[in-house]
Amino acid sequence: MKPLKGKKSPTAKGDAAGKASCFAWDGETLVLNVLGQPSAKQDAIGNVKGHQLNVSVTEAAREGRATDHMLRFLAGEFGVTAATIEVVFGRFNVNKQLRILAPKKLPRVLALLQER
Repeated sequence: MKPLKGKKSPTAKGDAAGKASCFAWDGETLVLNVLGQPSAKQDAIGNVKGHQLNVSVTEAAREGRATDHMLRFLAGEFGVTAATIEVVFGRFNVNKQLRILAPKKLPRVLALLQER
């Protein structure tokens, strides 16, 4: 993920181990790179792979339905409504970037990355 213009974030350039992260903060908005896995057995947030967070959803990848399902799933995980999550790119692709406005909570994998 490229560092955001005019914003300094320790996660934008990488974590303590020097590895790039899958997310950055732009003010109170969380910018998240996602690698989606449609047609999974269950909805789940996985580990970070490269510069992306693995997110599995049960919905099949047809006409953006998997992305819509992912937004509803992630809304619950971040304590926000689905309307507060914007798909920057990747609506019809497994590689996505999302902007989550003022998340109330962070999933464990992101919370651990942020603490580094």
